[in-house]
Amino acid sequence: MQYEAKTPKEYFELLDDDWRKEKLLIVREFILENAPELEEGIQYKMLCYGSETFNLFHLNAQKSYVSLYVGNIGKIEDANKFLTGLDYGKGCIRIKKSVDLHNSGLEDFVKKIIFTWRAGNDTSC
Repeated sequence: MQYEAKTPKEYFELLDDDWRKEKLLIVREFILENAPELEEGIQYKMLCYGSETFNLFHLNAQKSYVSLYVGNIGKIEDANKFLTGLDYGKGCIRIKKSVDLHNSGLEDFVKKIIFTWRAGNDTSC
């Protein structure tokens, strides 16, 4: 889904108060707690986390899942270990209603992406 928001605050106001907003806020917390230097903004009508020149993550509530875009999952060592039980493709993780984020490997995967990026390695598409 696309939201016509110009700021993260507007984005959150446009979201329905349902399980998607809950999951999105948990993933947002994973990102911001582990990389407080990333700026939260809007790009491509979704939340983004990065700097003026580069965004490491994009986050969006879709109709039946929450999507976390991370560049190229294949560039992250042991990605499949962290993402066991999650639905994902080349660069997108689809978080469905039934996923218990606190008992998944998603937070560790987010940490691994941040670690890889801080080490100067490429995580982009």
